[in-house]
Amino acid sequence: MYKDAIRAAWAEINITNLDYNIKQIKDKVGPGKKITGIIKADAYGHGAIKVATVLRANGIESFGVATLSEAVRLRKAGFILEEITVLGLTPDPYIDTIIEYRLTPVVCDYENAEAISRAAAKANIIINGYLAIDTGMGRIGYDTDNSSSIDDIRMIMNLPNFRIAGLFSHFAAADSLDKTYTTVQEQRFMVFYKKLLNAGIPIPCRTLANSAAIMEVASSHYEMVRPGIIMYGCYPSAEVDRSQIDLRPVMSIKANIVQLKKVPAGNSISYGRKFTTRQDSLIATIPIGYSDGLPRPYSTKGKVIVNGVFAPIAGTICMDQCMIDVTHVPYPRLSDEVTIMGKDGIYEISAEDIAKATNTINYEVLCAFGQRLPKVYVY
Repeated sequence: MYKDAIRAAWAEINITNLDYNIKQIKDKVGPGKKITGIIKADAYGHGAIKVATVLRANGIESFGVATLSEAVRLRKAGFILEEITVLGLTPDPYIDTIIEYRLTPVVCDYENAEAISRAAAKANIIINGYLAIDTGMGRIGYDTDNSSSIDDIRMIMNLPNFRIAGLFSHFAAADSLDKTYTTVQEQRFMVFYKKLLNAGIPIPCRTLANSAAIMEVASSHYEMVRPGIIMYGCYPSAEVDRSQIDLRPVMSIKANIVQLKKVPAGNSISYGRKFTTRQDSLIATIPIGYSDGLPRPYSTKGKVIVNGVFAPIAGTICMDQCMIDVTHVPYPRLSDEVTIMGKDGIYEISAEDIAKATNTINYEVLCAFGQRLPKVYVY
């Protein structure tokens, strides 16, 4: 157990690997490209404050978050001069927070931008904001086919105390093998961008590329890219070409055995009695459950690593604990370290492995593990 952890289960965050991944991304996009590190959802469970510190040490001073509370937390932690973009829309009642903390909003209608402008003028400051356009995600953003969008943006351009920082959109399927729709989105983005220029609306910065596009769609890098999952050492999907960038997993999940119990053959383990010992068995309990991010669907089909050997999860994963069958593990003892996600010896369990077994994605696995477990940072 790490002395810095306050319980016998923890998320181990490898800063050396994070640093390595950031350098790989910088090499991939080349010099002259602005990088906005996506650290929403507490940096995908890795700890936004720590990740932002590592980004800043690598010369990256632009962060993307999802909510105002995430942005405010960064400002209060001492990230005063960095650009912090709130990627979700900010309704009018919350605009004062944008002003107070000098945040960078995303806008896609004149009324919202005008409200920000008025609040900024009252505070005697200028707020920079990105224009969101919907190129095919079906989420926030101006309709690229609607001519009134250009008229709306022209009015925004003329607002006092509000400056257009750039044009923003998001790929829906850049992590798919088939890039047809990605090409369509990129074309829509560029057509709209040129319409803005032709209308006399300057756009200082274009940003479209997410992690998958950073890897495989170089034409979409433009002035700024927005890496997310690849910073944390995971690939966006099984369909991307992993040879495009070398990554190292940043998060491992570990726990200590807190009980060892000899269980005779024919006894059931955990809720629902879905697991029954087929032989006299040695069952270990570890203090981690679905409230810590270990997916309940991982029950009975999941596995962990103990002393360099795979051990199956025995029965239903509980809220705060789960049991594992260590009958065939060499010399298991109380307090032995158990690897739930990560590498031990020659074996490894990745976020992708857990995601595949539970019919979800690695993004969700990382975010879930990062919510309650204490984080231990290693180098």
